[in-house]
Amino acid sequence: MSIDPGAAAPSLTSRIHGCLLGGALGDSLGYAVEFDSIEAIRGRFGPAGVTDPAMLDGGSHFSDDTQMTLYTVDGLVEALEWANDGVGADVNACLWLAYLRWLDTQGEPVPSSSPVQPKRWIDGHEVLRHRRAPGNACISGLATGEMGTVYRPVNPDSKGCGTVMRSAPFGLIPHIASDAVYKLSADAASLTHGHPSARQSAGGFSLLIHRLVSGDSLQDAATAVLNEVRGFKDVAAELPERLEAAIRCAAAGVLAPEELVRQLGEGWVAEEAFAVGLYAALATAPASKSALSPEDHFRAAIALAVNHSGDSDSTGSIAGNILGAFYGEECLPKEWLEALEAPEVIRGMADLLVGVTTA
Repeated sequence: MSIDPGAAAPSLTSRIHGCLLGGALGDSLGYAVEFDSIEAIRGRFGPAGVTDPAMLDGGSHFSDDTQMTLYTVDGLVEALEWANDGVGADVNACLWLAYLRWLDTQGEPVPSSSPVQPKRWIDGHEVLRHRRAPGNACISGLATGEMGTVYRPVNPDSKGCGTVMRSAPFGLIPHIASDAVYKLSADAASLTHGHPSARQSAGGFSLLIHRLVSGDSLQDAATAVLNEVRGFKDVAAELPERLEAAIRCAAAGVLAPEELVRQLGEGWVAEEAFAVGLYAALATAPASKSALSPEDHFRAAIALAVNHSGDSDSTGSIAGNILGAFYGEECLPKEWLEALEAPEVIRGMADLLVGVTTA
């Protein structure tokens, strides 16, 4: 699907806000059912599952996925602030320090060997200090006090989805080459996860966001990223296999949740989460502009992404990032935004990223 050629393309500001808020909306709906089987979800919410934040008695709360995405934004913003002042900075070091401050928000001791960094704007918001089922590898990788790299990995066997779900912001930085987007994202993934599929899935997801922000259609972006992934050095075979399956399944139409899991996985590992989120965005795309509004597409994609027996908050977050980057804020349901936890914090981080990328 492509945006109507007669309509004005979304601005970068709209895409940044749309991506971050869209991810938080998908995360929030999915977090309510993250550890539930599809049978349990249907038992609570009916045959269609959970499809609207209004169905959540306890309110709409985002998880560690949105927390870490916002801390990714913060690390990038700091590096770009230095760059805009004419000072070179180690981008991955800025991200590592940001993630260490996130570690502190989770009630975990920050290793004494780690550098001490002054608090930044993001750290002053109590809502980001709630512990919302953070990924084990994210916690343990940061708790080592070692700045993991591709060549000196922490958690060398871990390929959990904690890399992918936080990596959309790398694709939101304009005017940089796609290989730079990939490297920034893959290097940051290596701070906590050492398995090749974890960093390659994160890098591939960031490339998808980058292409959408640059104006590609959903289908063109998905196909291009699959081709790029196939050419990665020492590519982990499971990543292109899952992306191929996602594109193939989307072309066949909307799958039942049970079949979705059989074809693409539950989303607990990086390549599966990426595949499910991408599939949900593609499978629900309207065949023509008149068939479905951007808002209806967003609703349908998020419902498909979260209603399955798996890591619903991460797959919902990824689908929301994708459509928010594609459509901009136009696709975000107003009543969902009204129900969202702390939208002012998410918008505040989006504004900081806009400020350092459009100045």
